[in-house]
Amino acid sequence: MNLLFVFADELRAQAVACNANRDVKTPVLDRLAAEGVVFDHAYSTTPVCTPVRGSLLTGCWPRTHGAATNDLPVNHEGPTLARSLSAAGYRCGYVGKWHLGGLPRDRFTPPGPGRLGFDDFWASWECSHAYMHPRWHEDTPEVHAAPGRYEPEVQTDLALGWLERLTAARTAEPFCLFVSYGPPHEPYLPAAPGREDLYDPVGLTLPPNVPAELASAERADLANYYGHTTAIDEQLGRLVGYLEDHDLVEDTLVVFSSDHGTMLGSHGLHGKQLPYEESIAIPLVMRGGPALGPAGRRDQLLIGMVDLAPTLLGLLGLSADKRMQGRDLSGYVADPALPERPSEVGLENALVVDRSRSKDLRPWWGVRTDRYTYARHFEAPWLLFDNHADPFQLVNLVDDPRLVELRAELDTTVYRTFGRVGEPIAPEDEYAILCGVDQLWEEKKIAAGWQ
Repeated sequence: MNLLFVFADELRAQAVACNANRDVKTPVLDRLAAEGVVFDHAYSTTPVCTPVRGSLLTGCWPRTHGAATNDLPVNHEGPTLARSLSAAGYRCGYVGKWHLGGLPRDRFTPPGPGRLGFDDFWASWECSHAYMHPRWHEDTPEVHAAPGRYEPEVQTDLALGWLERLTAARTAEPFCLFVSYGPPHEPYLPAAPGREDLYDPVGLTLPPNVPAELASAERADLANYYGHTTAIDEQLGRLVGYLEDHDLVEDTLVVFSSDHGTMLGSHGLHGKQLPYEESIAIPLVMRGGPALGPAGRRDQLLIGMVDLAPTLLGLLGLSADKRMQGRDLSGYVADPALPERPSEVGLENALVVDRSRSKDLRPWWGVRTDRYTYARHFEAPWLLFDNHADPFQLVNLVDDPRLVELRAELDTTVYRTFGRVGEPIAPEDEYAILCGVDQLWEEKKIAAGWQ
């Protein structure tokens, strides 16, 4: 069974049509959802690019994989999904944004352990959001570029080129291909080519947690955000079309997801690194193979990004590396009726960076259960939402005297969840020391002018 994993950057779960969004057009993803499984409770366990990408590819929490915040390098020696697949005979390729090599953001990741097992094909750039000036490295420091073309289109060309070479070589080995698109991560302008006027801002629906004074500006951003989302869906269609044209549908597990969401004005906030639903909830759709169980269903399984590597290995019939800290949930995917399903997903943002730093966001740890979102700072509880009664998280119940026992129970769950995997709940500088990244953290703070 092959694996095609396609993911966008900053695409929140609420922004795709198969998740009940009537404004946006994502017909390819809708078809995959109808033919596969949609996970309604999929979450970015550390909702900021570098650490959650590290968790996706290693199955470990940031303290273990080392990329504990944006622009810190991932540990080269730990377990990874691609290494497990390579050991099982897979040919592994990676295309698109990487963001796991450290600074500078135009750095070249040479062949070797820094590629985490993606050794058969590499067409990647560390980090850039210049969508009309795509650049990438392959196996030398030479910079490849396609100025004036839309980056996701170029990346899809590169991915299809590799698949075509595999097909022409009539290789018997299965493949694992990761395609990492930058949009719809801001900047939202320039708009996706051909999608400039696809969405009329005036007609777009905003959630009720967006303040009225921000509505006009947020609708304008949302129109372009949706334009990029639809453009990504079109590129997904090209990849899925290749599978269909080459009789690979039955032999390929297709996964579509995102690294995290974005606020887009909800609660008057922008960006990510927050425990709100707009920041943590991600689309997750899978199609292909008997291991997914009944097709055409919505699954309420609580699954975090850190769980994906061991779960995907399980769905492919392989055992997860015992060093992975995420949960292999493949049994629950295959059998939705299996009892004792997970009751929570751990969430954390232990090192605050980028715009969140300038807005005085403090580190936090939390859990998302089927019903509740709870988050605490190191010093004290912070947020408690009843998502069944209050899906837009308008009322913070953390100080409600009637919920003292619930808050204590959720607080205990947070410490138990992170204690189980050795992920520390500690002040930033202490956390950085425990992660072994204190020197890099100090350098990042100085470079950004935070101290």
